[in-house]
Amino acid sequence: MIIWTSAATAAAVILLIILILYRRQVRKTGRQLAFLKEQRTNLRLTSDLPLKEINELIDGINEVLDQSRKIRESAQQNETQLKETITNLSHDIRTPLTSLDGYFQLLQQSDSEEERRKYAGIIRSRIASLKEMLEELFTYTRLQDADYELETEHIDFGKCVCDTVFSFYDEFQGRGIEPEVDFSSERLFVRGNVEAVHRAVQNLIRNALVHGHTGISLELYRDRGKAVFRCSNDVEHPEEIDIKQVFSRFYKADSARTHTSTGLGLSIAKGLVERMGGEIRARLEGERFTVEIIFDEDIR
Repeated sequence: MIIWTSAATAAAVILLIILILYRRQVRKTGRQLAFLKEQRTNLRLTSDLPLKEINELIDGINEVLDQSRKIRESAQQNETQLKETITNLSHDIRTPLTSLDGYFQLLQQSDSEEERRKYAGIIRSRIASLKEMLEELFTYTRLQDADYELETEHIDFGKCVCDTVFSFYDEFQGRGIEPEVDFSSERLFVRGNVEAVHRAVQNLIRNALVHGHTGISLELYRDRGKAVFRCSNDVEHPEEIDIKQVFSRFYKADSARTHTSTGLGLSIAKGLVERMGGEIRARLEGERFTVEIIFDEDIR
């Protein structure tokens, strides 16, 4: 009887100690949570008790805290990107609008028919530039929609590329540029969308014209079951180019943003190509910048 009483007393003492430790741990956890809530640090909850149930609870709370931090960091990053986007767009759209206003005033004030024609031509050019920028923004917005789908079919990739390159003939001539063109005579068929391929190739060439220095070369060829379009050009300041960021939205190598473009061209090209199941990649070798669009051949 005495043994049972002693055992019961010992058990009661042990249980009381455990309850006290549990209570202390609960209080400690509460204080830690309050601190983490106020300070928003990356610290994690800790436990002084070597008990499975307590440690599992602490681990579960830490997982929730980690997820909460990731969500908060992502929201902060998105907010920062949104602010940068608004700033960039304000600058990019305001620039052609400001010049338009100036040329409209010159057009109204000029008595010379020749000058009026010149100003009218410049105004048309600025309007076309602004229209292109807004079209890029619209395309980019559509690509951000997860439900947006491109209808693909069996298309002549080589013909799409050739037609797009030919559409730049007048611009190449006007700038005195003679690109080096090396296109395979073989017909290359892929699974894609004609308009999307045209837009992607157009954006690569436009990027070479706007940001390139000299030595534009365009290649179209077959490589181990792949259809490849390559656009290369020389750049004046390769040290300004972050090759890991060239496909990021609104990325521009010229920090002063001297060119009136949205900086969305390569980002849109990447989005379109990947929506069609293709691949796009860029590399910088010395002063030579190259972008490639790659599709699996669709052989029938």
